[in-house]
Amino acid sequence: MSEQRQLRLVVNGEVRTGQVEPRKLLVDFLREDLGLTGTHVGCEHGICGACTILVNGEAARSCLMLAVQADGAELLTVEGLAREGRLHPLQDAFWEHHGLQCGFCTPGMLIAAYDLLQTNPTPTEEEIRAGLSAVLCRCTGYHGIVRAVQAAAECLRGGEE
Repeated sequence: MSEQRQLRLVVNGEVRTGQVEPRKLLVDFLREDLGLTGTHVGCEHGICGACTILVNGEAARSCLMLAVQADGAELLTVEGLAREGRLHPLQDAFWEHHGLQCGFCTPGMLIAAYDLLQTNPTPTEEEIRAGLSAVLCRCTGYHGIVRAVQAAAECLRGGEE
């Protein structure tokens, strides 16, 4: 058995600790050790984007990162979008505008959209499509997803156009 390493992270605003083998992937640590199963494991090669989370404010593929690399980092997973029992405007908009079907890509899509809107609160349709291009969806054709991000952006701006 490999030597265990102690981790300390801030995940969705909460300090979390754990013991991991140095080779354990961050996505597996989140799902298995912390019980945060919203982050999905898809291709395990960093291509599909289902495992996208924010690491210190930057979008990252948690299937390509070792858990020990995140020691001391601040992480945001899809579970951290909702606050005080209320869905984030992106989550509401995905529901309202049919931005999901099977839901497998949805956690990565939501985090990618959140990341986009943090840096560009008024994205054009083309910018939304480019911003979400790193997350693959096999079900929706992206139309509902783009509409959802547009609606969430407007909501987050306070409804101004």
